[in-house]
Amino acid sequence: MKLKSSLGLGGLIACSLFSPLTSAQSLQEAIQKTIDENPKIQSAKSERSAVEHEISQARSAYFPTVDITAGIGWEQSTNPTTRSRGDGTVSYGREEASIQLNQMIFDGFAASSEINRHQARTNAKAYTVFGQAEITALNAVEAYINVLRRQDLLTLAKENLLVHQKTNDQIQLRSRRGVGKRADADQSSGRLALAKKNALSESGNLKDAETAFLRIIGEFPKDLQPILEPVTAFPINLDAAVEQAVSNHPILKSANADIDSAFAQHETAKAAYMPRLDVQVSASHNVDMDGIKGKNEDALAMLRLRYNLFNGGKDVARRKETAERINQAKNIRDNTYRQVVESMRLSWVAHQTIKEQMKFFRAHKDSSIRSYAAYQKQFNIGQRTLLDLLDSANEMFVSKSAYTNAKYDEIFAQYRILTSKGALNSFLGVKLPKEVKTIEKDS
Repeated sequence: MKLKSSLGLGGLIACSLFSPLTSAQSLQEAIQKTIDENPKIQSAKSERSAVEHEISQARSAYFPTVDITAGIGWEQSTNPTTRSRGDGTVSYGREEASIQLNQMIFDGFAASSEINRHQARTNAKAYTVFGQAEITALNAVEAYINVLRRQDLLTLAKENLLVHQKTNDQIQLRSRRGVGKRADADQSSGRLALAKKNALSESGNLKDAETAFLRIIGEFPKDLQPILEPVTAFPINLDAAVEQAVSNHPILKSANADIDSAFAQHETAKAAYMPRLDVQVSASHNVDMDGIKGKNEDALAMLRLRYNLFNGGKDVARRKETAERINQAKNIRDNTYRQVVESMRLSWVAHQTIKEQMKFFRAHKDSSIRSYAAYQKQFNIGQRTLLDLLDSANEMFVSKSAYTNAKYDEIFAQYRILTSKGALNSFLGVKLPKEVKTIEKDS
C-alpha cells in the first residue's frame, strides 16, 4: 500500500511538472485573437488594400509617360521616290529608334475625379473592415458566452443527478428493508435515469459549444474568465441608442462613402465634354527607311489639343448612367439606415424584455429551491409523497436552468446593443487592424 501511495504521489508530481501550464482566457483575449486571424476579416483587409492601390493608379495620370521603341530588320520598298531614281523596287536593312514623352496638362478633371472616387471607395472598404470586425467580435462573444452557459448548465445537470442519486439511494434502502413500496423504487430509478440522460445531453451540448468556439476563435476554450456586463458603455435610453447607432455604425458610414464615390464617378464622366491638352516631346533615329538610303532623324516638341465633338451619344449615356448610380447609392444608404435603426431597436427591446423577465426567473428559482428543501423535510416525516419530492427536484432543476439561460441571454443582448452602435471592440479595448483607417480626400 505504501508503494502504491508513493507511486501515485510521484505520478501526480510528474504530471504537475511536465504538463503544460494553462492560463485563464479573457473575453478580450479571445476576441483579439479572432480579429487578428479570422479569414473574413483578412479578406476584407485585402480588398481594402487593393482598392487603395487604385488611388495610386489614378494619380499616375498627373505624371508624364515615356515610351521607347526600337527595331531592326529588312524592308523592301517601291514608291515614287525609288521609281523617279530609276531603281524601281529596292531592299535595304532598316533600323528604327524613337523616344516620346507625353505630359497631360488638362484632362477635364478626369484624373482628380478618379482619385476622389477611389479614395471614397477605399473609405467604404475601410468601414466594411470595421463592420466585419464588429460582427465577428459579436460572434466571438456569443461563442464565449455559450461555452460559459453550457458549463453552468452541465454543473446544474450534475447537481440534479446528485440529488436524484441521493433520493434513489434512500428509496432503494427503504425498499430493501421492506418499508418502501416497489413502485416508489421503480419511479425513483426512472427519474435517476432521466437525470443521467440530462447530464449526458449537457455534456454533449458543451462539446458542441467548444467546437463552435474553435470554429470562430481558432482554438479550444481554456479556463474562460467570467464575462462582465458592459453597463458603462450602455445608452441611457432607446432614443440615445438609435442616435448613437446612426452616428457611428460602420456599415452606414460605408454606404455614405459609396455615395461620395458615385458623385466622383459622375464628375469623371463629365470630363468627356471638355478638351484635353498635352505636351508631347519626341525624337527619332531611323536608317534606310522607305527606300531612301541613309539616316533620317527628327526632334519634336508640341502642345497638342484634342476635343471630341461627337461620340455617337456615348458620353450622354455615360452621364445618365452615373446619375442613376448616385440614385442607387442613395437608396442603398437609405435602406441601410433603416436596417441600422431596426437592428438597434430590436436589440434594445430584446434586452429590456429579458431584463424585465430576470426578476421572475430569479423568483422562480429561489422559490423552487425553498420548496425542494421543505418537501425533502416533509417527505422524511411522511407528509409528502415520493412523486411530490421528485417533481419538486425537477422543478428546481428546470428553474435553475431557465435562470442561467436568461442570465446569459441578458448579457449577450447587452453586447448586441454595443455592436448595433459600432462600439463593441472599442469597449473591450480590442486593437483593430490598420485597414480600418480612412484616408483624407485630396483638396
